[in-house]
Amino acid sequence: MAIRVIAQRRVLKIGKNPGAKRFVMRPDLYTPIQEKKVFVEAATRSGIAAGVIKAAWDAAGEVIRAWATEGHSIPIPGLGTMRFSVRSKAVEDLDDVKTSLITSRRIVFTPSTDVKDELKNTSIQITCLDENGDVLKRVTSNDSGDIEDPENSAPDPSLATGGTQEGGEPENGGANGGGNHEPIDEPNGD
Repeated sequence: MAIRVIAQRRVLKIGKNPGAKRFVMRPDLYTPIQEKKVFVEAATRSGIAAGVIKAAWDAAGEVIRAWATEGHSIPIPGLGTMRFSVRSKAVEDLDDVKTSLITSRRIVFTPSTDVKDELKNTSIQITCLDENGDVLKRVTSNDSGDIEDPENSAPDPSLATGGTQEGGEPENGGANGGGNHEPIDEPNGD
């Protein structure tokens, strides 16, 4: 198996070099798999009826939603954990703290070591296209397979996608590096 990526030559419209032609990568999207097919495949692999698997999965989904809204980090067996969080602006004064500081609600998924290892060991196939969509070449990865972990590593400032508040400060006040990092959503005792 391999992850498929498209690198298509495009004219840049923004950034440091507007008007320049660069190869821009994007995932080569697969067609979505129907939910029913997942249950049928799981039934085939486990010997348990697809209806029983679906009922158990539906019940687990209800539990996950209920516990996540109570603030828990929920294990999703075989995949990792998920929890709810928020992005928010930082303010200096206690009187300025209000719900309008919340800029978005988030779902944070942290993959298990097994899932990360699977991704690390999966090759990436890049198909290079010109502006018209004609294939120029194909490349298969030989990279180190490093996995980005936005919760446990400092972000690369050149790749930062996190927002900022007025004055250029990270949305979370810089308490944990800004950029792609999780904003602090609990008091840290400072």
